[in-house]
Amino acid sequence: MALGSDRSAPTAPSLAGTEAVLDIDAENGRASQWHTDVTFVPAFPLFSVLRGVVIPPVGGDTVWANTVAAYEMLPPMLRSLADQLWALHAKCLRLCRNAPERRGPAAATLRDRVQSTVYQTEHPVVQVHPLTGARVIILGCFARKLLGVSSAESAHLFAMLQDHVTRLENMVPWRWSVGDVVIWDDRATQHKAIDDYGDEARIVRRVTIDGPVSVGIDGCNGKARSGGAEINAAAWQKDGGRTAARLLRR
Repeated sequence: MALGSDRSAPTAPSLAGTEAVLDIDAENGRASQWHTDVTFVPAFPLFSVLRGVVIPPVGGDTVWANTVAAYEMLPPMLRSLADQLWALHAKCLRLCRNAPERRGPAAATLRDRVQSTVYQTEHPVVQVHPLTGARVIILGCFARKLLGVSSAESAHLFAMLQDHVTRLENMVPWRWSVGDVVIWDDRATQHKAIDDYGDEARIVRRVTIDGPVSVGIDGCNGKARSGGAEINAAAWQKDGGRTAARLLRR
């Protein structure tokens, strides 16, 4: 049974000889922060498929959190608040929350590609799952700011909701072996790779399956900022990111 049409990653080149396989090599960067894949565009993936290629002898597990259960476990007053919130999601390497610095030629090439374009999209924090109709919380490290509130209020609200998503009772871990294939629902989860394997090699390969534009409980769709998800970042490269940072504070 086909899951749908695959799509290439907008900020990274596909593996040589493929159209949409993303090679995720720990030497170039580690996805060690909670996230839902590619939420910095309006129509982010519906499913993701990940295969273990090179796995460290110890560590390097991936953990998923159930964002449907997280929403359902919110007290009614907090659920009502979350229903009204919107978040600005963005992808630019230096703007990834607490992103560790990686070195080497491949990492430099990736930085150049990511920094050449700033992606910004406004999404409802609570979205309707396109297949099940369930309500889900969509946040993670690409969510830069909650809209309509101050930066301080945004940080507090984000921390409260994000901590609720990543409670232990909402999580499931996967201990990788070479050749494992894992498929997950991107619209109902967050995930991260545990960065606990030192300098050992870790390579996994990912394919994402196209999903529709996000939709909130009021029927409003997520939307790209400034007329498109891609914003030319010549100013970013010129001034070290200050222009992009101002855009994100708007």
